Amino acid sequence: MDESDRNNSANGQFVGVRMPHRRDRPRVVENGVSSDECEKYNPSEWVQSLINNVKSEGHKAHSVFSELDVLKEYNGSIEWREAARWVKYEEVVEEGGKRWSKPHVASLSMQTMFNLRKALKEAPVVMDFDCHTLSQVIDKFTDEWVDRNQLDPRFRPHIRDVALKGHKHHHIKRARNQRRGSTTTRPLADIMDESGTNGSAAHLPYSASFASINSDGLGSSNSNNDLQEMGMVESPSQSSLSPNWKPNTNFLRKIPKDSHVANIMVGEVEDLPNRVMGFMRLKEPRILQNDLSEVNIPTRFVFFCLGRRGEEEELIEFGRCVGTMIVDEIFREVAYKARDRDDLLAGFDEFMEQVIVLPPGEWDPKIRLEPPGKVQSQEHRRQSVVSGSPNGAGLPIKKAEEAEEESHVDPSLVMSKIPFKGLVDDIKRKAPFYLSDYKDALHVQCLGSFVYVFLGTLTPNVTFGGLLGQATDQYMGVMECIFAAAVTGILFALFGGQPLNILGSTGPMLVLEAIIYNLCKDNDWDFMPMRFWVGMWTVGIILLIVTFNLSALVKYITRFTEESFATLIAVIFIVEAFKKVIEIGSEYPVNFSPNDPLPSCVCVPRDCNITDLTTTAAVTATTGISTSLPSTAASVVNYTCADLANMTINWASLSNETCAMYGGIMEGPGCGVQYVGDVFFFSILLFIGTFALTLSFVDFKRTTLFPSSVRQRISDFGVLFAIVIMVLVDFFVGINTPKLIVPDEFKPTRRTQWTVNPFSDKNPWWLYLAAAIPALLSTILIFLDQQITAVIVNRKENKLKKGVGYHLDMFVVAICVGIHSFLGLPWYVAATVSALAHINSLKKESECTAPGDKPSFLGVREQRVTALGIGILSGCAVLITSVLKYIPMPVLYGVFFYMGFSALRGMQLVDRLFLFIQPVKYQPDLPYVRHVPLWRIHIFTIIQVLCLAILWVVKTIKVISIGFPMMVLATGVVRKLMECFFAQKELRWLDDLLPGANKKKDTDMNGVSKVPYKSFYASSSTNGSVLDINDKDDSIKPTFFVSDECDASIMHRKSNGTGNTKL
Repeated sequence: MDESDRNNSANGQFVGVRMPHRRDRPRVVENGVSSDECEKYNPSEWVQSLINNVKSEGHKAHSVFSELDVLKEYNGSIEWREAARWVKYEEVVEEGGKRWSKPHVASLSMQTMFNLRKALKEAPVVMDFDCHTLSQVIDKFTDEWVDRNQLDPRFRPHIRDVALKGHKHHHIKRARNQRRGSTTTRPLADIMDESGTNGSAAHLPYSASFASINSDGLGSSNSNNDLQEMGMVESPSQSSLSPNWKPNTNFLRKIPKDSHVANIMVGEVEDLPNRVMGFMRLKEPRILQNDLSEVNIPTRFVFFCLGRRGEEEELIEFGRCVGTMIVDEIFREVAYKARDRDDLLAGFDEFMEQVIVLPPGEWDPKIRLEPPGKVQSQEHRRQSVVSGSPNGAGLPIKKAEEAEEESHVDPSLVMSKIPFKGLVDDIKRKAPFYLSDYKDALHVQCLGSFVYVFLGTLTPNVTFGGLLGQATDQYMGVMECIFAAAVTGILFALFGGQPLNILGSTGPMLVLEAIIYNLCKDNDWDFMPMRFWVGMWTVGIILLIVTFNLSALVKYITRFTEESFATLIAVIFIVEAFKKVIEIGSEYPVNFSPNDPLPSCVCVPRDCNITDLTTTAAVTATTGISTSLPSTAASVVNYTCADLANMTINWASLSNETCAMYGGIMEGPGCGVQYVGDVFFFSILLFIGTFALTLSFVDFKRTTLFPSSVRQRISDFGVLFAIVIMVLVDFFVGINTPKLIVPDEFKPTRRTQWTVNPFSDKNPWWLYLAAAIPALLSTILIFLDQQITAVIVNRKENKLKKGVGYHLDMFVVAICVGIHSFLGLPWYVAATVSALAHINSLKKESECTAPGDKPSFLGVREQRVTALGIGILSGCAVLITSVLKYIPMPVLYGVFFYMGFSALRGMQLVDRLFLFIQPVKYQPDLPYVRHVPLWRIHIFTIIQVLCLAILWVVKTIKVISIGFPMMVLATGVVRKLMECFFAQKELRWLDDLLPGANKKKDTDMNGVSKVPYKSFYASSSTNGSVLDINDKDDSIKPTFFVSDECDASIMHRKSNGTGNTKL
């Protein structure tokens, strides 16, 4: 095949073409190989076979740092100057070589990629070359070029001399004496924009000029010593040492450990007759020359490309293409495992298959593309065919949608007839991680999480204790709630299956406690003994659930129920935060009409015909003044009605204290009203300021200010910083805002002892059996609260690695309910918002990230120490009242607000609500928006909002609030009924599929339309294949035609069974 044929075939590209089946035609045989065999070349399947079959340790893929050096002239000498680098994204030297550009996605020219592939077919590709110095690499390349007649032997010493020149890296500043007379250098960004180059070609030295080199040239027999004696090249010891070179240790932290270097060197050389190129993979990674790379990392790949004068722009583009490909996840693995040139070209072709072409008239190539926030997984490129199928062809191993369907149902949630099987499995699953649950807490992030969640749970306990005291006539109050938080927190942290859960008080449990108390009060029964037997029945029922593995039923809880329940709790937190702030305005009223006269409140004499006040208590009771008057109480008895009759008193001018001294009464609409405007408005400022600061500090890690480690620490302690700042503001302003009040004595609120006597003379014997009825309701409520929260915590999005423990959680909760019933403490279950706050505060992100790469979510620090510390410190809260009394309540209400707000962030329900008010062109590119019609999404959202509203109404109305657990169960029934109106495919994107829905989906998929296209999965059938257009995996792309030609060497390998059919 001549040069023109090769050019035509190289430019004949077909990108993403699907062709209808056509009848077979006679095939033309070229070089003894039919074109049928040529069509068997499929680069994707070739690469997949290579990656999956080459398993040797020496060819294991590592992360790669690519560095592009360009040959430049400086002060009359030649040097290799660093121009670009890649860890994951491209960075180029800009602004006259003074700084690195912002990391960006490399935009490459398709024509340059085609030309590079064409050049690599002729260039030497050396695999596993054993060498120790850069001079040995250059000698190998020059030998190959001379043997291939690509380089005149007379150019060997000059090429070697040029290749061994020193390297100038951007982080090393030039010495002052080296700057004098320096020429103006051009950055890579300018070179790519300009079409011509001047003054950068490497000139031949006099000793290596054409005039001084004889016609015979310097053959490959010249040794290094001969060249060194001629003074044309540097010795290995000289070339490998640079006294001014220092590695860039700061940038080294951005490179993953165990990485290798790919050194890319391009440049134009004067009088070089033709372009030479070479690619080499070293047998072992070695530091060939200490200044060869910016960082002190061994080199594994070397790419050389030298061209004629005027080709610098194209050569740099070649280097950018190689640098971009070598950091690609799949091509990098091909480069490590390639056995010869054909494997490398197959990797090149597979890379081209994945390339997305941007139309030239719709974007500006000078615009740098920002790195995406999330990069698609490349697993479909590594494993997209079923192993063992004929010619490697077949359907995908596992589709993305199938993986998502299976991920919802945890494999451990299996119904079993073996008693306690689920509990035993949970213990076996969690036991190996028990020690690591304490070791993994040795991180500063856990300290910030501990302070945040402790303050976020202490305030609800105090608030809940006050409400519970009012509902139970102080049989259980603030002290009981604090003690209950300590008992459950310690026990669940030590023995729970999912210690990331935080147990606390909930609104439905408060309603249940009030119902039991009112029932006892109306029938004149003793409340605490009755409650004890309700708790014992609840323990028994929960143990039956654990015994028969009924916790496996949580697999029927889908995202629909989870988000409805979690959204309700989060909204309750937000609403309660605002209500508490507004209540401050009732305690400290504000005069919103300052220009109007104040309501009158005057003193009037008492009626002496009714009574004669002689005590302070009587005065207070009659006047209605709640302020005690110890200094004037004794003088009240000195003014009897007879005394007052002989005195002339201007009663209207008397103050409250004087009026009380004379036994008068304050009357009028203004009595009892004291306007204190500063407290309410300042409380609002504290509330809003705490929320705003917390949100800003927690999201600070997403900004570009300060190093990433500083941003992460500020984010970890964001809540603590916000609380401390607002407490200091409150302290220095000096306004008497309401403060957190915690009991300073460890004793029951009303009872004389902590333990409860189960028996009472007031309670009939049958009451102990009848307690099973309210116990059934409490069991349903505890089971749903606990397990729905556990399902939310264990969702796959949190990337938990230590397994679940639904059965073990219920067992520990049963033990806690029993202890609390005996001690007269409120029953605590998993608190959804507190658990989500705990999870969010412990999320891990990658710290060592490539420049431009967004920190990736790694999972959650799964440990028990933070929950254990919260439980212990909750019990010790009575010992730190001297510190807690300085925390204003509006500050804690702001933390409430943030906890509810953070729980709503990222919920699909919230995202779908915004779709109602967003124009279509501004709607986010979410998966369910792509696959489900918008009006169907709105119907699904409306149904979910209606369920949420019903839950809110049932919970709010006290008369029917006892039915709240049943309404939560009803949301699961509604989700099942929705299968009558929504297809399984739609529910898969909008929600999770219920167990057993896959079979129904398979039935629905029968009879889908099929089109006679050639298979994208490369079937070897000569009659074409039928493609199921509804079953095609979006991640599989059609094959990409790189060339119509077939090398004899490639055909020889395909005839041995390694080839695959191409479209």
